[in-house]
Amino acid sequence: MKQIIYGVVLSSLLLVACNTQAKEKKELKETTKKEVAMKTIHLTKTEFLAKVANFETNSQEWEYLGDKPALIDFYADWCGPCKAIAPVLEELASEYEGQIYIYKINTEREQELAAAFGIRSIPSLLFVPMNGDPQMAMGALPKATLKEAIDTVLLNKK
Repeated sequence: MKQIIYGVVLSSLLLVACNTQAKEKKELKETTKKEVAMKTIHLTKTEFLAKVANFETNSQEWEYLGDKPALIDFYADWCGPCKAIAPVLEELASEYEGQIYIYKINTEREQELAAAFGIRSIPSLLFVPMNGDPQMAMGALPKATLKEAIDTVLLNKK
């Protein structure tokens, strides 16, 4: 009789443990999905022409087509500094969500766009305010410098 009771108790404990493990795995998956959600937006040439500026039809004058200021990261997958700045740009995209766009352009895939903007080193960052001309910055800038540039150039806070 004791063996039956021990068997039932042991089976119950195993079921509870398995159920708890399954629940923890599900919660971990959901957390991971949230963390992986990217806020930066990858652009092709076609999307750039529609969302940022159509330099093919209006090559003489810059006309920004967006409804919010933008920061455009010209990068390549093999570039070490580009990889280093990528998580910083994701953080900034979350922090400034609803205020600016952070776009990414792969210079290997979009060579025509890179050439049109004279990209010779990467990462290159193009700050595009709502009014006025865009400004280019070269290299993997620290987060504090990027925040200052976003506040000053794009959001006119200072």
